[in-house]
Amino acid sequence: MSALKNIALLAGGFLIGTAGVKILSSKEAKKVYAHTTAAVIRAKDCVMTGVTKVREGCGDVLAEAHDINDRRDSDCCCETIEDESDGCADTGECPGNEADEKE
Repeated sequence: MSALKNIALLAGGFLIGTAGVKILSSKEAKKVYAHTTAAVIRAKDCVMTGVTKVREGCGDVLAEAHDINDRRDSDCCCETIEDESDGCADTGECPGNEADEKE
């Protein structure tokens, strides 16, 4: 009995599959596919328009940030501080170091 049931299920699957292929390849289905694809293309165009606007805004912000940094660099009176240490920090033997005098 289970073998007969399996054969019936297999045959039913073939029939449903064949009917499904015919339905999916019909003219009506192709119209639905074309309309759906057209809607997706319109949505993509709309999204890309928004993305372009956002990119332009980000480019403006980036350019303004560069201008701010350039003005800040030109206004800055940076001095170079030279190291005038005698190197005692490396050795720990500085003249006048109270720790050396106690020992």
